[in-house]
Amino acid sequence: MTSPFLYFPGDRLSPAELSAARLDGDVVELGEAYIPADAVETRGLRAGSLRGILGDHLAATHLSAAWVHGGLEEPPTRHTVQRAVPWRLHQVIGRRVVYRDPSIPPEDLLPIGGVLVTSPRRTLADLARVPDDDYADAARRLADVVPGLALDAVGWFEERGPVPHKRSAVAFLRGLAAREPVAPVRTT
Repeated sequence: MTSPFLYFPGDRLSPAELSAARLDGDVVELGEAYIPADAVETRGLRAGSLRGILGDHLAATHLSAAWVHGGLEEPPTRHTVQRAVPWRLHQVIGRRVVYRDPSIPPEDLLPIGGVLVTSPRRTLADLARVPDDDYADAARRLADVVPGLALDAVGWFEERGPVPHKRSAVAFLRGLAAREPVAPVRTT
């Protein structure tokens, strides 16, 4: 279900009406949609804004999922999507997305805002596997947003067999986990 706070061009308002509302300061851009200027940006709204890209068969992954979960302040220029159904898709994927064909298992997906997004655990594991500074920065920010997530992502790798870039990703995640503050132990 799409939030009533999300406005898509041509849905309830024409592109011209949305443009005028944006110029008047009544709405602001959020991902692929618009929200009222006074609305609180939530992960449900971020995810829901991707409805036109994801539909029912794709899931937001990598940097797009990190943005939904609050690990990035701005959405990526090109959204990363992956097949969320077991069958092959035969549809045209737009230039604004990076499409990955392997199907994501249902246990790694969360329904948020009417679309599917990889879980924070899976998102961090995916980010850690990409040898790129932007992905590493997003992984650090996501790990900061969700305490204990780095070790949880290490657990994701331990539950799997061979995964590309697994060894370097686990080392990176253990480094992130070591940065987390340790709560003092109380003795009575």
